[in-house]
Amino acid sequence: MLAFSTSPPPLDDEKIKPKSGNESYVALVWRRLKRSWTGMGGLILVVLLLLMSLFAEFVAPVDPKATDTGFAPPQVISFHDKDGNFVFQPRVYALAETDELDPVTFQPIVGPDYNNPRLLGFFVRGAPYNLFGLIPGNRHLFGSTDGQPVHFLGTDKFGRDVLSRAIYGSRISLMIALTVVFIVTVVGTTVGMVSGYFGGTLDAWIQRFVELVLAFPQLPLYLALTSLIPVTAPTNVFLAFVIIVMSALGWAQMSREVRGKTLALARIDYVRAAMAVGATDRRIILQHIFPNVMSHVIVTVTLAIPSVVLLESFLGFLGFAVKPPLISWGLMLQDTSTYSVIGSYPWILSPVAFVLVTVFAFNALGDGLRDAIDPY
Repeated sequence: MLAFSTSPPPLDDEKIKPKSGNESYVALVWRRLKRSWTGMGGLILVVLLLLMSLFAEFVAPVDPKATDTGFAPPQVISFHDKDGNFVFQPRVYALAETDELDPVTFQPIVGPDYNNPRLLGFFVRGAPYNLFGLIPGNRHLFGSTDGQPVHFLGTDKFGRDVLSRAIYGSRISLMIALTVVFIVTVVGTTVGMVSGYFGGTLDAWIQRFVELVLAFPQLPLYLALTSLIPVTAPTNVFLAFVIIVMSALGWAQMSREVRGKTLALARIDYVRAAMAVGATDRRIILQHIFPNVMSHVIVTVTLAIPSVVLLESFLGFLGFAVKPPLISWGLMLQDTSTYSVIGSYPWILSPVAFVLVTVFAFNALGDGLRDAIDPY
């Protein structure tokens, strides 16, 4: 006797779609983040910025300490030869004195040297370096094929390449921002969870101290504290002091936000059930409260990094952040302190573009993460 099945035949989607378990929280957030083009754009830019700072020696086309003609204008990439014909290999034309004289100053007119083009390429040989201080090399991501320096963003008053210095400066600026945000996150999250969970007298004393820290005018205090270090202090000491000062004044706001989240989570049923069965305070904080606070902390971190980058750039512009021989975006902006320099040599403002891209990248990533995490 034949047996017939009464169940409908499987649909095509059911044949193709594999059976899997429940989707994890991380996978769910990642799926929602991929739908946000601003969040993904910010993530890509953040990854590129971190790779650029990590491999600065390889990415920078010129040695940032090498000197050339001061305030040399940017060399424009061209796809035409001296006769105006289109060529596939890009090139730049170095500036040289021509036979013509300026009718006012009677000085030789400087113009492109079309007779000696410098061909450009990728993975070219250039100035030697030690990657991570250990691996010797002389290959650069891009530059001239003959190894001669090319200044895509011009030079500063000492003849140093602006683009290479900006690439190297990303290492210090991002290191300061990431270190400060890491310290602020650890201290602020710990203090906020402890204060919100235990409450009572401990919470009252902690919050009065937090309010005291928040009451300080931060910018004047930054300038006052950083000016206490003598100019002759070692660079590492000055840099460590700046990081400590920024961290000491930045953790209070984070702790206040985490405390509010902890107060709400401490009253949820599963936390009260853990208390009823005799779970220790340490287990409740680490196993039940901390994972639920982390979603807010991650978004706050991505939005706090741009603030630290802007603060470091501002303090560096005023001369209170990084001292030579270190390079940072704020230190490079010191050359723009006079209007005459900006008007005559506008390419000196190039580090501002790096700051704006960094701020946009982390803000876009933070907005994307907030949209992906908030519903949960």
